[in-house]
Amino acid sequence: METSSFPVPGPILGSSKRWGRQPYEILKLHEKYGPVVRVAPNELSFNTAQSWRDIYDKKKGQATFIKSDFYDGGNFAAEAHSIVSVRDPDEHANMRRYLRDAFSDRSLREQEHLISEAIDRFVERIGEEGKEKPGIDIVMWFNLATFDIIGSLAFGQSFDGIKSGTEHPWVSIVVKSLRMGALADCFKRFPLIGEIFKTVFPGLLKKLIEDTRRHEAYTMDLVQKRINQKTDRKDFLTNILQHRQADSLSDVQIAAHSSDFVIAGSETTATALSCITYYLQRNPDILHILQKEIRTSFDSYEQINDASTATLEYLKAVILEGMRMYPPLPFPLPRVVPREGAIVQGHFVPGGTIVSTNPLAASMSAENFHDPWVFDPQRWVGTENNDFLDASREFLAPHRRWIS
Repeated sequence: METSSFPVPGPILGSSKRWGRQPYEILKLHEKYGPVVRVAPNELSFNTAQSWRDIYDKKKGQATFIKSDFYDGGNFAAEAHSIVSVRDPDEHANMRRYLRDAFSDRSLREQEHLISEAIDRFVERIGEEGKEKPGIDIVMWFNLATFDIIGSLAFGQSFDGIKSGTEHPWVSIVVKSLRMGALADCFKRFPLIGEIFKTVFPGLLKKLIEDTRRHEAYTMDLVQKRINQKTDRKDFLTNILQHRQADSLSDVQIAAHSSDFVIAGSETTATALSCITYYLQRNPDILHILQKEIRTSFDSYEQINDASTATLEYLKAVILEGMRMYPPLPFPLPRVVPREGAIVQGHFVPGGTIVSTNPLAASMSAENFHDPWVFDPQRWVGTENNDFLDASREFLAPHRRWIS
């Protein structure tokens, strides 16, 4: 059942076409129309803490909101599903089962030295660059560092971006392949636009498709090299390869997962780091509080690790506030309402409707956060505030680790 006649507010053209200036245009629509807005004839956008729970959280005895066909495109889509692209709940649960070990606390502790080594190289290079130049492009360096780290974890080898100070050719291909996914989603919604684009820009579309194929081929090559390594190193693939025979995992299936790890774990992390660095530089008082917490908690640089920083309340608050103001994953992740319909944010929504909670529209709403445009880590410390903290979710999960 479609919802074109379902009485939900939105711009008049929202019932006939989808405007794509996300995420800030969607934020403006919610500011004008409220917590639920029609953004397409059969698609509703929400921006509340309750809508996060209603749409994405699993509830015993209730049907799951499955992923929409938005997930059908992307890398390796024609050959294998990944933990991100798979839509079938049972298949997704099976993937979570054999991927969970790779992201357990024990596994992450075993892999931590790989991250620490890359961070040490990063700090050293930033120091060298800072001495030679009046300023550096910290966003570029964050991207080089996060791609090096995720390359080491996902494929057993670094891309050496920190060492060279330049972007590995494959990294730019990864970014371009994401554009292909965005275009595929657009063309699916508007077939006529797709036909016009292919006619007017045939060379550009061909180039994007070629970039996607190169990304897939290079990913397969890296995965097969890692599979053929005789090593006792601990990385993401260590645990996955242990399930290879029992779960009949093909090389292309493993490559699809590895591609997800790179895309989800690199640029998003660099985005969060860039945002947090920006706001700390703009707010020296907050930076001073954070520096004091860290410097009074450790006697040496070597003491700083995942376990020892877990108790630093203000550090956690700074990170959460940065991701609230600039969500690393700014676009909504659409779901389909179960056939029997469901209640979302107090509204009965007919089955088959596409729904989502928009991350930025939720985290930057004045209905959810006092002074939402003010960088204020203190809102995450203590309990004396009226903010709806659960309205800000990084990667669908409320302040927890995420596996798609």
